[in-house]
Amino acid sequence: MPNPLDQPLAAIAAQLADGSLKARALVEAAQARHDPSLNAYKTWAPDFALRQTAAADAAFVAGSQLGALQGIPVSVKDLYGVEGLPIFAGSPRELPARWRAEGPIVRALRNQAAVIMGKSHTVEFAFGGLGVNAHWPAPWNPQDRKTHRSPGGSSSGAGVSLGEGTALLAFGTDTGGSVRIPASVTGNVGLKTTKGRWSTAGIVPLSQVFDTAGTLTRSASDAAFVFTALDGEAVPALDGLGGVKLAVAEPFFWDGAEPGVAERVQEALRLAAAAGAKVSDMALPGSAEVYELYHRGGIISAELFAVLKRDLPDWIPTLDSRVRKRMEAGSALPAWEFLQRRDRYDALGAGAAAALEAVDALVCPTVPISPPPMAAITDDDTYMRINLCMLRNTCVVNFMGLCAVTLPAGRDQAGMPVGLQLIGRPGTEARLLAIAGAMERLLKQKDVWGSPAI
Repeated sequence: MPNPLDQPLAAIAAQLADGSLKARALVEAAQARHDPSLNAYKTWAPDFALRQTAAADAAFVAGSQLGALQGIPVSVKDLYGVEGLPIFAGSPRELPARWRAEGPIVRALRNQAAVIMGKSHTVEFAFGGLGVNAHWPAPWNPQDRKTHRSPGGSSSGAGVSLGEGTALLAFGTDTGGSVRIPASVTGNVGLKTTKGRWSTAGIVPLSQVFDTAGTLTRSASDAAFVFTALDGEAVPALDGLGGVKLAVAEPFFWDGAEPGVAERVQEALRLAAAAGAKVSDMALPGSAEVYELYHRGGIISAELFAVLKRDLPDWIPTLDSRVRKRMEAGSALPAWEFLQRRDRYDALGAGAAAALEAVDALVCPTVPISPPPMAAITDDDTYMRINLCMLRNTCVVNFMGLCAVTLPAGRDQAGMPVGLQLIGRPGTEARLLAIAGAMERLLKQKDVWGSPAI
């Protein structure tokens, strides 16, 4: 009999519902896979989790089906408030108790009797794409057990919790790529939702303008299962890719791609075309301008400074120096320029959404580079340069108000995972997840994980 942890979420949920699998047994099996050396969690909470399994199993015995995620092991980023667990938000000390208040996403998990295994590591106040945190050791990307490589950020422990097997579903936040980057570099699927679709209440804010909540899962089918369970919108069934309109993004999204990254995504596009997808080229209006605006700093930096100044002033003196430098770069942004930039982002986003009406998804690499060894990003200049590279293809989606999914497309020349990003107009998450599922099945047939790209 296969290990239940290695099965799709839908199959696991069915076994829990029919009584052939107990939530306690599932969670204990997940806990047995915990590898402290990977450092996925800021707060690992085995007793807390087992108490939740008792409630989930009792509900099953009583015939109460509380939701599709009942009994499923979940990790949440240490920005989410969870009653009974401390919250640090990547800082060196615990935040005041009021930040533990649970928002709609955690309440939905509780209402469905999902099992929260612990709080996964984050970059301090979620401001960084590499997973570096001066206060706490960076999680270890489980895709390379010999070299300590970036696990991605800012949801740095999320993909690692999936990789070690202690969680079957991970929750992160995505302001400029912080769900999709860690999902991509750890070989998982990440969903960036449209701004406002899922509430960010109960989550320590970085940017009220751009923050979104999202999920990391081991597969696109799992991502669709979770999306329907939490959102309510069903993901349509796709038998294949016949007639699906995919657009290849312009060179901006491919420039500087390291060996094997572009090749894997291009290979996936060729396979999709052979399977009946209609593949064309598209320049997403405003992409380069949006990135150039981001490169200058501004909105997010100013917003983080405002949040800390208002709510957590005592945390400012101990900020990670890299977070501080990025924050201070925008802290003096005049109000008129803040508003002007936000209006420009809105205008560019409207143009991009209109262009995307012609296709089902725009396709590009999620991250154009291989996750770097942590030893290679110790100096500030290198860190800033590589951090911008990691965020380039994802931040455009946030700033234009779009949604996106990343899924694994194979390995690069260094043997590390390559993410393929599907970008859609606002509100098209279900369609993107359906396409991701069809792509996933196609790539599985071709065994894309078999060898690095040449």
